Amino acid sequence: MTVDASRGAEAPPELIQLLTPEGERVEHPDYDIDLTPEEIRGLYRDLVLVRRVDLEAVALQRQGELGIWASLLGQEAAQIGSGRALTEADMAFPTYREHGVAWCRGVDPVNLLGLFRGVNHGGWDPAEHNFHLYTIVIGSQTLHAVGYAMGIQRDGADAASIVYFGDGATSQGDVNEAFIWASVFNAPVVFFCQNNQWAISEPLEKQTRIPLYRRASGFGFPGVRVDGNDVFACLAVTRKALADARSGQGPTLIEAFTYRMGAHTTSDDPTRYRVAAELEAWKLKDPIERLRAYMFKSEIADQEFFDTIDAEAAELGRDVRKRCLEMPDPEPLAIFDHVYTEGHPLVDAERAEFATYLEGFEA
Repeated sequence: MTVDASRGAEAPPELIQLLTPEGERVEHPDYDIDLTPEEIRGLYRDLVLVRRVDLEAVALQRQGELGIWASLLGQEAAQIGSGRALTEADMAFPTYREHGVAWCRGVDPVNLLGLFRGVNHGGWDPAEHNFHLYTIVIGSQTLHAVGYAMGIQRDGADAASIVYFGDGATSQGDVNEAFIWASVFNAPVVFFCQNNQWAISEPLEKQTRIPLYRRASGFGFPGVRVDGNDVFACLAVTRKALADARSGQGPTLIEAFTYRMGAHTTSDDPTRYRVAAELEAWKLKDPIERLRAYMFKSEIADQEFFDTIDAEAAELGRDVRKRCLEMPDPEPLAIFDHVYTEGHPLVDAERAEFATYLEGFEA
């Protein structure tokens, strides 16, 4: 197999960018944003702490403490930028990789680990955080988000939904059906595609012949491509798309052009299908380093600030590890809890059958 080492490394001309990989601030006539130094420092803190949680989770899996983990390494800006664009009333529908959005919605990182450790079914209340449970089935959450948005529409609420998915998911029928329903009903939903160039081992060119954001025009709503490693641009573009949705202007497809720096999951070996030169080219676009460079140049933060954040990240890593290892194993029969809000004959029968099976192991 031949892989183009420079593939995706050059920014497409239609890319919306407010912060270059070198940390230079640029303007855009349609997507500008005015952030205070405090807000910028907050975004940097988010990026660093979320990456630290992710690195700790990968280490825990390698040590046998998690069954599997889907890393967000390289995609922090897309998730933090879009996540911080949400209002409290908006509802987010994630895949299984949106750890940064979960952070923005106030979900305890340890609850994320519980799912992959096999000790809970999600660990958080979607209604409490306006952040749905992780979805493993590729693309199905897009239909959930559209249905939720149609409910918002009928309630007359000042809110919108946002749904996250990857470039590979755009080949799924569910996603295309969601586009149709959202368009026809003018639903207040934002489709946020994190195009990280690889659908497991399949490169983007095996998913589409045109840029993904241009697919939206075929369904009758706008699409836009943003630099997914630029937290400013992701925030500005998502904020506008959500505002449009809330004001009755219907859906928007955002393609966040980014890169998956790690493996698809910890069960994957990306060295089997992509070359090191491609990874090195994308390292130069690191979302944290470009924001750090901008903050230094603009004197928004000094070395003491960066050292403080690094120390906080290290402490967060220790805390996450400690609490993960302390999570108790659930009772085996707990798997039948919360399947339905009330009792169900089939579930009751399965619970009784499994209980009888377990009793066979008692001394």
